[in-house]
This record gives sequence, C-alpha cells and structure tokens, in this order.
Amino acid sequence: MARVRLENITKRYGEETAVDGISLEVEDGEFVTFVGPSGCGKSTTMETVAGLTQPSEGDVYIGDDKVTKLAPKDRGVAMVFQNIALFPHMDVYENISFGLRLRKYDDEEVRRRVEQAADIVQLEGMLDRMPAEMSGGQQQRVGIARAIVRNPDVFLMDEPLANLDAKLRVHMRTELQRLHRELNATIIYVTHDQAEAMTMSNRIAVLNDGKLQQIAPPLVCYNEPTNLFVAGFIGSPSMNFAEGQLDENGVQTPNFHIELDPATVPNASVGDAVTLGVRPEDVHLSAYADSLSQPTASIDARSDVLEPMGDEVFVYLLLAEDAERTMDEDPASSSGQLLMSVTPDTDIEAEQDVNVVLDRSKIHLFDTETGDALTHDITDQSEREPGTAATEADS
Repeated sequence: MARVRLENITKRYGEETAVDGISLEVEDGEFVTFVGPSGCGKSTTMETVAGLTQPSEGDVYIGDDKVTKLAPKDRGVAMVFQNIALFPHMDVYENISFGLRLRKYDDEEVRRRVEQAADIVQLEGMLDRMPAEMSGGQQQRVGIARAIVRNPDVFLMDEPLANLDAKLRVHMRTELQRLHRELNATIIYVTHDQAEAMTMSNRIAVLNDGKLQQIAPPLVCYNEPTNLFVAGFIGSPSMNFAEGQLDENGVQTPNFHIELDPATVPNASVGDAVTLGVRPEDVHLSAYADSLSQPTASIDARSDVLEPMGDEVFVYLLLAEDAERTMDEDPASSSGQLLMSVTPDTDIEAEQDVNVVLDRSKIHLFDTETGDALTHDITDQSEREPGTAATEADS
C-alpha cells in the first residue's frame, strides 16, 4: 500500500471550477472519506487520483512517485464504483479474474488470487454463480473482490453502497471496515452519506464548492467544526444556529441572551456579529440543569412537534417570541426555533410550555461574516471542575 498526496489540485471545466486548490495527504494504510453535498467536487477529486480526470493545475503523488501524467492502469489503483457493472454473461469467478486474465497472468496465479479475494469478502462457494442469481450486497462484494485481486497500492471507492437498501448499507459498512483492517489498505472513499463517513473513516475530508473545508478524525469534525458549513453538514439532525451579536455581557440573539466574557472569545470583540451553534443533544430541560457543570440561564420555549426515534425523541421547540413556524424553514437554522434530543422516558408533550438550558461546554460560536469558528466551549475556565480538560480553543 502507499500514501497519496494531492498538491494544489484544481480542475476547471470552462469557466466552472469543480475543484479549487485542494491539498491533502492520505497516509499509508489510512481510510479517508471525501464527504459533501452533490456537486462539491468529491468525485472529481477521486477521479483525479485515479487518472480518469487530468487536473488543470496541481500534482498527484502515490508513494514517492508523481503520477499526474500517468495513465490509470499505471498508477497502482483499483476502483469500486456505485454502479457495479458486472459482466452478466460471466460467472463470479470470471468477473473477478477478468482483469488478471487480460494481463496474461498464468492460470494458477489467477486461481490463487481469486480464491484469496473471495475468502476475504466471504464469497466462498459462490464463484460459479451468475450475477443475476446474487443479491445486491453479494454483487457489490464481487466488485470489491475484483479490485482486491489486483493487489493495488490504493483502493478508490466512489459511493459503492449508494444503490443498496438501508439495512444492507449498514451491513456493508461493517464489511468494509473489516476489509480495511485485514488488508491494512489505503482507501479513499467518496460519499454524501455522513453516517458512512463518520463510522468507517480514520479521517474525513469535508468538501464544499470544490474547496476543502476540513480534514480531521470524524469526532473532531463533529465536536470542533472549523466553520459554519462543517458544523451544519456534519451531524444528523443538524446543529441549531442562532445569529446574534457579541455585547459586553455575552451573546444577544433575537430570542435569548447567553452570558459570557467577550474577552474570552478569540478573534472577536464587542459589537461583532456572531452565530451561536448548539447540537440537539446539548439542549436540556431546565429540570436537568443540575447534571451540567455550567448550564446557561433558562430559555422559555414551547414544544411543537415530537419525533420518537426509538432510543431518543426529537423535540422541535418554538421560542417564546417566535411562536409561528413556517413549513419551508429549516428548524435548525432558524433563530426562533430549537431542536432538542431527549430520552424516550422524558415527560414532555406537544404544545407544552417548557424551559430549557444549553450546555455551555458544548456551545459553538462562529464569525457570521466569514463563517470561521471562534470557540467550541464558552465555559468560565475559573469555574471548571478540577481535572476538566480545556478545548483547543481555550488553550
């Protein structure tokens, strides 16, 4: 296996820029996922690594070799696509071995590699089946085995689970994690599904409008998003946002005030426009405020809609001064609304007046103009319990 390095990769189609100056490095044996909305440039970036697309600017390195001008077959990569594209007239053995036979490997080596790959993806006893006789998940495993037999330096996977049903996608996620562990493979994976990105990856690269927004371990992107886009994109349901202004006593939003010392907010000063962010699980009923080390002051609200999800219940809250909800508005991005997550045994009903508090250690502040993160924790450090670690923003 080998590391992959992209240096200032830019791809233009006429006046349209699909990828804009992306630089990153994927370590040997690492599983990195490119994630972002449709049209963000993630597939184009992968195709640049594969050699299917030539960059307008920048270079691609695999291992220590610059491969920018090399043909795909000479790069030591293998791709698994969203559309599996098996040959319908060939059985599983023939599909897996097709590339090896084209390269004139001897029959014994072909059989050895095919049987080894079939064992890894658990296709033993299926090598004589035709694709039409197999389930979607089994066909996808054939596609993965076809990549494995090439012994590539890098696996490139472009939304390989997108066409599978929800239950099968969950199963195949575990299969891919096991495959990565057994092969110690360098894998670059593309998806718009953040559940796939969060559960499988060593690091995720979040893209938007062709630009790299953040590359970090999944929980770092979740807990310490670098900007408003990452904060809103990573996490389901999305983070709550409320635009406001930094004043001498804290942050004033249209519907509530959060106390803090403005001097503790890096790169901001009184009068600056800021956006406050808090995730649904960090919004709590005031009755549970004692369980938090530093809760905010109580916020008046009214429960609107409850969504039982089994292990949790999502509660859509209307804030006291904004009791009307429009159907085309995202609750998480409206300053007049909050989305709260509670346990199923919580005593709460629709259209009930409630008081909620926010966990100050989980409140994020962003520069409204630039979108950049300012801090991910607004607790008073002098009041922290002994042994409580400070976040990177506090240090």
